[in-house]
Amino acid sequence: MNWFTKLLSSTLGRKVLMALTGLFLILFLVVHLIGNLQLLHSDQGQAFNIYARFMTTNPLIKTVSYVNYAIILVHIVWALLLTIHNRKSRGPEGYAVTNGSSAWTSRNMGILGTLILIFLVIHLKGFWAEMHWGGISTVTYDNEVYKDLYTVVDKAYTMEWYVAIYVVSMIALAFHLWHGFISAFQTLGLNHSKYNGLIRFVGRAFAIIVPALFALIPIWMYLDK
Repeated sequence: MNWFTKLLSSTLGRKVLMALTGLFLILFLVVHLIGNLQLLHSDQGQAFNIYARFMTTNPLIKTVSYVNYAIILVHIVWALLLTIHNRKSRGPEGYAVTNGSSAWTSRNMGILGTLILIFLVIHLKGFWAEMHWGGISTVTYDNEVYKDLYTVVDKAYTMEWYVAIYVVSMIALAFHLWHGFISAFQTLGLNHSKYNGLIRFVGRAFAIIVPALFALIPIWMYLDK
């Protein structure tokens, strides 16, 4: 067994991998949010449909997307392994515990992650799978044909139950990030007394603002009918 295998089989190694994959997914959330905000343009979905085609046809973006899917799976699998290990040893949960972290969020990272996973399955089935294999209609902009994913999203956000699930899932994401963002820096040894306050501020601001903006989109579109 080489050093890399030993690292990944250890509790510390698993926490490091959780932290690294978590930080990558945090960056993904920012990019995904920027794209989703195109839904709020007053152009009947043109900006969003153009964005959606770019994200699903550009070779570099597609490669990054596949890497992202793999990282999501790794994050989930390692979270399960850590949860099982921590329950057996009754040690600290999930990410490394940081001073000032909410005890409730640190104790319930597994539950919060499970809620987010369920949402991802529903979300991917309704939009990602529909974009790739669904028989959705098309629209034309400047003599170019685009799949009309905007209409699919717009229709989904007319359903109260889906908007409710989306908002509840974003609340779960906010709590997950509230603990995970700061803990990832702690686990990687990137914390320091000089800038711990800044990391905590940025982490908590991110945990509130990003999920809130995600939740705002379906609420806005639902109320705008």
